[in-house]
Amino acid sequence: MHYPIAIEIGTESQAFGVVVPDLPGCFSAGDTLEEALANAEEAIALWIDAEIDAGRSIPLASPLSALQGRREHKGWAWAIAHVDPARFDDTIERINITLPRRVLKKIDTAAKSAGETRSGYIAKLALTS
Repeated sequence: MHYPIAIEIGTESQAFGVVVPDLPGCFSAGDTLEEALANAEEAIALWIDAEIDAGRSIPLASPLSALQGRREHKGWAWAIAHVDPARFDDTIERINITLPRRVLKKIDTAAKSAGETRSGYIAKLALTS
């Protein structure tokens, strides 16, 4: 997935600011341009993950040319941020893990108390952490 980002150029005393026009409220910053770009990619991933969890659809990315003329980003630099779409793939996959029996027993007890399967319980823990 590629999203255009607008970058407010930083100075020695001000961080580089980044907004993602296609994702309302998605923004980030960094002390260097490289840090700002990396933080923007993480912000996009977190924004998309939250929208998926809320059951909302993810907006498609606009062409860069459609965004560059916006008045609110006049004088800003532009770039394209990449986020791996596999990060949001909910396809079920069978895995094999190794755990101490003591830990597995605790997981099974907690899962049973929660009315969950072992897999469902582990997935729920991962998504809420």
